[in-house]
Amino acid sequence: MNPSEFSLDLAGWIARIRGREMPVFGRTVDALRALIADDRASASALAKVILMDAPMTTKVLRLANSAFFNHSHQGVSTVSRAIVVLGFDPVVELALSVALIDSLLNQGIRERVHAEMARSFHAAVQARWIARKRGEGAGEEVFIAALLGRVGEMAFWCFGGEQARRLDQCLVLPGVKEEEAQQRVLGFPLRQLSHGLVKEWKLGPLVSAAMEMDSRGRGPGRSIFLAHRLARIADEGWDSIRGRQSMHEVADYLDQPVAVVKEDILANAAEAARVARVFGASEAAGLIPLTAPQPETPVPPAPADPDVRLQLRILHDLADMSLARANIADILQLVVEGVYRAIGCRRVVVALLTEDRQSLVGRIALGADADALAARFVFPMEGEPDDVLDAAIDSGEAALVDAGRLMRPGAERLVRVTACGECGVVPIGTANCQIGVLYVDCGGKPLAGECWDAIRHFALQASLAVELGATERRTFSPR
Repeated sequence: MNPSEFSLDLAGWIARIRGREMPVFGRTVDALRALIADDRASASALAKVILMDAPMTTKVLRLANSAFFNHSHQGVSTVSRAIVVLGFDPVVELALSVALIDSLLNQGIRERVHAEMARSFHAAVQARWIARKRGEGAGEEVFIAALLGRVGEMAFWCFGGEQARRLDQCLVLPGVKEEEAQQRVLGFPLRQLSHGLVKEWKLGPLVSAAMEMDSRGRGPGRSIFLAHRLARIADEGWDSIRGRQSMHEVADYLDQPVAVVKEDILANAAEAARVARVFGASEAAGLIPLTAPQPETPVPPAPADPDVRLQLRILHDLADMSLARANIADILQLVVEGVYRAIGCRRVVVALLTEDRQSLVGRIALGADADALAARFVFPMEGEPDDVLDAAIDSGEAALVDAGRLMRPGAERLVRVTACGECGVVPIGTANCQIGVLYVDCGGKPLAGECWDAIRHFALQASLAVELGATERRTFSPR
């Protein structure tokens, strides 16, 4: 920290954290919030944002399979499936919270960071429980709003540098209250930094409302307010005077006996520790006050690529979706994700025929520069029998493009657009009418025999879904 940073005011700290310390988080927030704000945003667009971040993908899937979030207990192997099972907005909120926690772990004054994180996870679980007990719904939204409610405190302890060390020293002085120490060292209380960052990142009206809520309010904001107070006072001990008072306040709000509420609150604390571990915040989990030590929950490793078991799980999901007559766009998104993650291809594109069947246009894509490739993936259907794309549509022929295939005509325009001489094209559709193709490559590496077989198996599953739905759907226009 240079000397001028000792004089940063509130606006200066907001700008510093936003622009220098957490710009990646800010971009993730922008991308995810844009999806929520767009009524036309598709599941494939959300999946693409998540899948481009491998650690986020792993954690979102882990959370989507946890009993805390997955109330239907349906197995979730893919981001696409998570969106179907949990819903669009809950997956957005999960991704947002994962991005925040990953941005803050293992930095700054660790004890303070993890203490704030522990209170936030604790408050999030308690808030969701209170809101549901009140019949207010929006459980996941309340959870995320409570988790983000002290974002300024967490960010400051991560990135505050010398100022954070000075505040840390001031807080241990006898008789100095927390907000008084913050005012003395920084010139403003850290809750104002949370307010500012919430507005700057547009983290949602519920987060802002909860920050401004007092003890007399009602609704989800009150649930969050009470949960944060409960989590903070819990540090003093559940049987402390303020701990018992806080439990009584929650019991009064829920109109339930204190004994019943206390039992649930203690169970929620244990649940909060488990949830924090699934998020990867094990140190924070250990700071949540419990009635007894809780065992560590083992975290499964991320699947390696290619992953035969993951392929089988996704193919099983695809079969279930096909039999249930799921939306073809959702099925194709799952096919793309399966080929990308389970087989380990570098770029995957589903291209579909236009309504007049005169052009083949890239619609769904994942991988390196996938959006740019999908935008370039536009080919007139000229009916040339040697052309790999025309043959895929007209004759239903899959084509493996390699050095030998490049010696013959028909692959030039595909390679010119994809800039890859080792790739594959598999048609998708019914026996008599193809609707598009699946394009894959491994960044110039040959598509081995088993890999190519697996790719065609995924395309076949997509074609079966088209066949099953052919009598019900006369047109196809994915979002």
